[in-house]
Amino acid sequence: MSASRLTIDGLRAAIEGRDAATLIDFYSPDAVLQIIDRDHPPSRPTELVGQAAIGEYLAETCGRDMTHRVEDGVTEGDRIAFSQLCTYPTGERVACQAVLQLADGRIARQKMLVVWDG
Repeated sequence: MSASRLTIDGLRAAIEGRDAATLIDFYSPDAVLQIIDRDHPPSRPTELVGQAAIGEYLAETCGRDMTHRVEDGVTEGDRIAFSQLCTYPTGERVACQAVLQLADGRIARQKMLVVWDG
């Protein structure tokens, strides 16, 4: 993958299309994904290490019956940040803020803050 391939538009297309295979390809083999959510506060975040572990998470998330919308995105040097809003058929929403650190054109580290309705 070239660095020019990983863009906000590319991320948006893969996320909104629930395309887990493309998303997994954006990560380096030894990438780290850190998730802070209602069950895992900042002092105890979930940490997934490696493309395989991250891939399992992405496949499960993309397989859920919900819509995904990337709302804002910025690129600055080797970092990308974006907001994402997900909506289940029941109307329940999930908001996500993500910051990605790139290395050699792939995601090396990602930090996500995830907030659910209710």
